[in-house]
Amino acid sequence: MKSNLIIRALTGIVFVGLLVGCILGGAKSFIGLFGLITALAVWEFGTLINKTKKTTINRPITTLSGVYLVFAVFMIQLVGDYTLLLPYGMMLIYIMVSELYRKAENPILNWAYAIMSQIYVALPFALLSILAISPIKSGAYNFVLPLSIFIFIWINDTGAYCVGSLLGKKKLFKRISPNKSWEGSIGGGLLVLLVAYFTSDWVEQYVQIFTPIWMGLALIVVIFATWGDLIESLFKRTLGIKDSGHILPGHGGILDRFDSTLLAIPAVVIYIYLIGYTDAIIVW
Repeated sequence: MKSNLIIRALTGIVFVGLLVGCILGGAKSFIGLFGLITALAVWEFGTLINKTKKTTINRPITTLSGVYLVFAVFMIQLVGDYTLLLPYGMMLIYIMVSELYRKAENPILNWAYAIMSQIYVALPFALLSILAISPIKSGAYNFVLPLSIFIFIWINDTGAYCVGSLLGKKKLFKRISPNKSWEGSIGGGLLVLLVAYFTSDWVEQYVQIFTPIWMGLALIVVIFATWGDLIESLFKRTLGIKDSGHILPGHGGILDRFDSTLLAIPAVVIYIYLIGYTDAIIVW
């Protein structure tokens, strides 16, 4: 038991250090890291799906498609050339047409899960570039918004665990995740909002985003990260598995570690656009 805790702690330290270091390291380390994470996550997703009956999606092409989408969106933010998405469109067409020749038992399921791998897994990581790279400021890179999503999620998870362990009684979603409580979720959310409030002045040095908007972003992360966690739990329960993989000792798979971000990232991007901050969000 003690050795498992040590392994889990060491893995967590390395994981957080690598993620924070690559985001702080600049545009090249940022896109390199999330290109790799996307490849591992889409491949892991395909591996899980192919273990189910009557489903055999093409993991190499779905993984290649997902990674290309991440790099394409990154480059579009830099150069503004949307024709970079044309090869991605061709890959999606290939996924559809290839089922004519594969003679699979259930091509409709193959199509559905292959496209799901792009929408559910690859697209959120691609959208991170919209938060990190400003086309308005000549493709300048800023780490604050991408990093803040992960930090808010970590704070929320920590707060929810501590408060839930002490006060948790009313289950948040017993059918899907019996360990989550309303008390824990509210406690984690309040802790995130508190951190957002006290960091807003510092954040304004890097992004032109004021305290109410910053706290609104934090709240969006809390809500959608919780849903993202529950969605992945529902996904795993449907497949009858506990962990999505074993690539991270003591922590499960890539999808286990990024389940919350898969919904939080798109939600933050939509929030930024809805409040009209796209022209002023990045400051250097």
